[in-house]
Amino acid sequence: MPETPHDLARRLADRAEAVCRHYLSAGHREGRYWLVGDVRNTPGRSMFVRLKGGESGKGAAGKWTDAATGEHGDLLDVIRESCGLTDFKDIAEEARAFLSLPHPELERARRRTSAAPAGSPEAARRLFAMSQPISGTLVETYLRRRGITTLHGTGSLRFHPRCFYRPDEYSATETWPAMIASVTDLGGGLTGAHRTWLAPDGSCKAPIGTPRRAMGHLLGHAVRFGVAHDVLAAGEGIETILSLRCVLPFMPMVAALSAAHLAAILFPATVGRLYIVRDDDPAGDGARDSLIERAHAAGIEAIVLSPALGDFNEDLRTLGLIALRAQVRPQLAPEDVARFMSPEAA
Repeated sequence: MPETPHDLARRLADRAEAVCRHYLSAGHREGRYWLVGDVRNTPGRSMFVRLKGGESGKGAAGKWTDAATGEHGDLLDVIRESCGLTDFKDIAEEARAFLSLPHPELERARRRTSAAPAGSPEAARRLFAMSQPISGTLVETYLRRRGITTLHGTGSLRFHPRCFYRPDEYSATETWPAMIASVTDLGGGLTGAHRTWLAPDGSCKAPIGTPRRAMGHLLGHAVRFGVAHDVLAAGEGIETILSLRCVLPFMPMVAALSAAHLAAILFPATVGRLYIVRDDDPAGDGARDSLIERAHAAGIEAIVLSPALGDFNEDLRTLGLIALRAQVRPQLAPEDVARFMSPEAA
């Protein structure tokens, strides 16, 4: 049975703060209210949305009032005005998408589609397939805000505008924009995915408890940038590796996503030199030591690349690109400077 406007408004009210963070991102929470300039998401404080309350009446959750204009309404009105929509059909579609509700005409067809087990490699493949290239998206905004401007060869990264996020098993599912990274094996087969949920404007990670989560089979595998032949650089975080690529744009690299998984990455059979991209913390030291031992046992030369600060993204954002180049260059094998650094840096 199709949902009425009242049904949708009530469901939105149950998640009033998440609705406000998504559609009224220029505002902020104060106590039981969300404060913003107006229903069109202008910065300010004259409009307030009640985040907690009953299901109906003056104090109901999701109800809002603009003290400057006298306007008032519910969260369907917020979606209408913030998205510039006019037809209720479009407003309802946007609300259903935010709430992850099925379209009434597609509900029967979706019931016939078997769901992949949560967290499985198949679920990871489906998530990556339904995402889009990062060019012009919030992922590009997010990376550039972190100083990362070398974005060629990043086909392993995609953007999902409304990726599911559930804080815990007792909480309702939310949707946030997200950077989706494919985790692949040595043959290029997708074994998992990594999600980094983003703020609605892409300026930083989403303001949620765990903005990064992985799914699928990760052990031994990684997020890959470039195809490794005889030389490979391996580190933990995606942003760390992308920062190093800003000064070594031609070197194949992988992000293992954690220190434990970095210590266990599988080596391509052709690799003769491994650069270990170290994070400056005890877990990073442990991963470094394990990789050195494993590389030497496999007959692979291991060279450690160390940051000046906590990691190479912190170096890039704090010290700048020129300083990062100067810092990395003497740590490389001499023949790799001309081979992998950009011409102006080399």
